[in-house]
Amino acid sequence: MIRETTQLLLDLYENNGQHYLHPLKVWQRYSPTMFLLHRIDDDLGQPITNSAEATDLFNRFKKAAIAGTLETQTGRQIDYWDRLFQQAEASLASQQEIPPELAKRLRQLLFGSEWQISVLTEKYFTLDDLLQIKHRQIGTGKIGGKAVGMLLARNIINTTSALEERQWTEMLEDHDSFYLGSDLYYTYIVQNGWWKLRVEQKTDDGYFAKADELKQLLLTGRFPPSVKEQFQQMLEYYGQSPIIVRSSSLLEDGFGNAFAGKYESIFCANQGTPEERYEAFEQAVRIVYASTMNEQALNYRLKKGLSQKDEQMALLVQRVSGAYHQRYFYPLMAGVGFSNNLYVWDSQMNPDAGMLRLVYGMGTRAVDRVEGDYPRLVALDHPMLTTHGNRQDEKTYSQHYVDLIDLVENKLTTVPLSTLLQQVPETDMSLVADIDWEDDPNRRDRRSYQPRKTWVLSFRKFLKDLDFVKTLREMLDVLEKVYAYPVDVEFTINETSDRQLKLNLLQCRPLQTKGLGQKIQFPDIKDYRNVLLESNGNFMGGNVHLSIKHIIYVYPEAYAQLTYQERYEIARVIGQLNRALKEEVQQGIALIGPGRWGTTTPSLGVPVHFSEISNISVLAEVAFENAGMIPEISYGSHFFQDLVEANIFYVAILPHHEQTAYNPAMIENAENRLVNILPDQGRWESIIHVVELSSQPLMLFSDVVSQDLLMVQLN
Repeated sequence: MIRETTQLLLDLYENNGQHYLHPLKVWQRYSPTMFLLHRIDDDLGQPITNSAEATDLFNRFKKAAIAGTLETQTGRQIDYWDRLFQQAEASLASQQEIPPELAKRLRQLLFGSEWQISVLTEKYFTLDDLLQIKHRQIGTGKIGGKAVGMLLARNIINTTSALEERQWTEMLEDHDSFYLGSDLYYTYIVQNGWWKLRVEQKTDDGYFAKADELKQLLLTGRFPPSVKEQFQQMLEYYGQSPIIVRSSSLLEDGFGNAFAGKYESIFCANQGTPEERYEAFEQAVRIVYASTMNEQALNYRLKKGLSQKDEQMALLVQRVSGAYHQRYFYPLMAGVGFSNNLYVWDSQMNPDAGMLRLVYGMGTRAVDRVEGDYPRLVALDHPMLTTHGNRQDEKTYSQHYVDLIDLVENKLTTVPLSTLLQQVPETDMSLVADIDWEDDPNRRDRRSYQPRKTWVLSFRKFLKDLDFVKTLREMLDVLEKVYAYPVDVEFTINETSDRQLKLNLLQCRPLQTKGLGQKIQFPDIKDYRNVLLESNGNFMGGNVHLSIKHIIYVYPEAYAQLTYQERYEIARVIGQLNRALKEEVQQGIALIGPGRWGTTTPSLGVPVHFSEISNISVLAEVAFENAGMIPEISYGSHFFQDLVEANIFYVAILPHHEQTAYNPAMIENAENRLVNILPDQGRWESIIHVVELSSQPLMLFSDVVSQDLLMVQLN
């Protein structure tokens, strides 16, 4: 009521003699930094524009007390949930020992009862940790897998750092996340009158049939006033700092179920009036809720045997990590890290050392398989080692676009690196990029008469900081040991005003991998006419000895002549073959085609959905440079995670590479059985060639250490 009536509403803070001001409402006034936290110096307010500094300050302002303002005066009677937490708070305040059963019950209420996670949360979460989570929670229920993983990883690092006197916590950026409890998802459905439809969708007949109807409704619902008030107070806390609303479902990021990329995460640039910012946030919540009915998510749950499991959607709301660069906001670096590296492209690399997939700007370009752009792959035991043979390859297969938040357009967007540096010319690129002196250093811009610098994002200077890289490797190693399982993490790296690097750990989950496997004995080749492929490097899947009975082959030259619409039709036919050969999965199926499988841009490959290749044993992407179809070894992306979870071996075939011997004539000269399997698809026989190798299967051999790969028919 005060907010609705007053013209000016401010929070004031004091910390170590320094005063801060945080505007919550300024009637009929707006500027791009008005609602940020401001430091008061000599009667002037200086906005805090770096996420690391803002988060650190807010957490100093008694974060439990600040978050406690989310407790609304709704007048409802205290329920079982509140009674348990009040009992715990009373015990903590009086320094009494909390009953073990109460602590266990609180952990179950927030984290669930999955035994592997329960063992870890019991060891690494104190009673104070649990109460801090509760004070920053909107609604009741569990906080979901993504939130648990982020908090657990941070507590493991902080605990290990304290026990072993390591200084990791000094480089770790703090967080001030909020959690929308899983009960709120069902509350939203019930209060909007959709519970009957939800029950129908859970049946076998309604699982897919009712999903789209429910999805459209989830995008339109209303929240009760008590929840809207808590949303509003949370947004006042963040001010105009960009935030991200992330899925954190009950089954997400668990042991065996990553759900990588299956649900939505929505960036809110968080600019405009308080009313505009509120509406954008509320719609982001609706979109993430609706993503529970996405076809990919439904297929994933069905394939994993989880279709009848309770999959309530909790949400994790995080301050976007980064800094202001005039009209743009983004972190210096972002990426994903892995404690185990199945893509070792050099014999001197150790798979157990782990690796990074590193980008400049927002981490969306690290987790997504981005068309025409390439992140930097970093082996943590040899960080300066690259996958490129020469300088030209390094320029070609590098990052050329930057994902960032445009504060003027109020949205997440993509900007060419060259355009960004023209718009923000004072940007310091020295830590992440090298000047391309080969690109005519004497060329001058006619308007400014200044040399124009062309930058290549190599991250060379950053990777030379062996202390930082070593720390990253040690952190991943510690997380893997505690989890007793390989892990992958998402992170950002920012530079503070005093030039210190800060790591923000955004997510941690068990890495779904079967490991390297036993060393494989390669056969002696007696007749090279029986060799389909012999190469070195450019594969993922560990040490493998596979038998392949069926090959589905897409002719690169013929495919390149098709229209975009016809290429989509080819993708659907591949999906039909995937389903028709489902019973042959144990016998082995290889899928070979030009460019990138699963691309959203048909000019770069075959635009299949992952559900249309889910029964494949071996996925091969063939470089067809004449048509611009080039594979991308996407280790670390969501696409890669799908391949690993489905146990699909991946190889990029580079026909013109000096270490590659490729003989597609073996396939092209064999009988095409497409119409035997799909009688109504004869029109595509010149595009799709299906081979059955019943009597003499194709054998695949791979060795990770030597990086040798062989696909051959043995006599």
